[in-house]
Amino acid sequence: MSGRLEGMVAFITGAARGQGRAHAVRMAEEGADIIAVDICRQIESNPYPLATAEDLSETERLVKELGRRVVARQADVRERVELRDALEAGITDLGRLDIVVANAGILPMPMGDPDPADFVDATDVDLLGVLNTVAVALPHLPDAGSIIVTGSTAGLMGGGTTDNPALGPGGDGYGWSKRVLAEYVEHLALHLAPRFIRVNAIHPTNCNTHLIHNDGLYGIFRPDLESPTRDDVIPAFTYFQAMPIPYVEPEDIANAALFLASDESRYVTGQQIRVDAGSLIKFPNGPTG
Repeated sequence: MSGRLEGMVAFITGAARGQGRAHAVRMAEEGADIIAVDICRQIESNPYPLATAEDLSETERLVKELGRRVVARQADVRERVELRDALEAGITDLGRLDIVVANAGILPMPMGDPDPADFVDATDVDLLGVLNTVAVALPHLPDAGSIIVTGSTAGLMGGGTTDNPALGPGGDGYGWSKRVLAEYVEHLALHLAPRFIRVNAIHPTNCNTHLIHNDGLYGIFRPDLESPTRDDVIPAFTYFQAMPIPYVEPEDIANAALFLASDESRYVTGQQIRVDAGSLIKFPNGPTG
């Protein structure tokens, strides 16, 4: 352990599994204590299973195994009061806050006829959830703190993959939210710069999590097959990157977040950091552009 975050406390949403868990573990490896938050229940419009209380407990166990303190709480990022209560419980136990990772996100997809409510659910989690996370954290952040927002390379593409009609209103809400967040971090970074608080976004390409590994998305990528498997969609996933890989790993995103959380990035703010294996330079206007 090199201690790049020694003495710091990180507040991470969507921390029960996937990218959120990777952030928690990687930052704990570098000396941070963790406030881990996740909804731990299903959102009806989301066709793939969301994280469970058991998943959040596993994140808690992994952080403790590294010798770091952790406060794990169930809270819905759509509900600002829930989120505030969870954060303040963590600060009471851990004493401070230095790093915010607004990571929680969903990709609702049609389960039958497209439902406009899917757009609302996607934007409530993927956009409002980030705004709520920052709002409850900002009063506790010291000068030189760090805010890290999870975006999406797909959301940055003109005519990107999330504009695919097969993804329905939820896909549109996901992509629109990520585009708004890209502008949001630039404006917020400008206003927080006098306090040396950095605000940056990380934009992953396909990432090896439940968001891409589910029957609904497999069916959208391979509509020619009745029940496509992971092996069936690997060529389609690989198509989107300039580097010949189907997806990046959550740890790849966590490594980028570690840099943005550490003092090594003290003058890096308002940036759109792509961890995308070259997908945006391959398809700046989207895969059909």
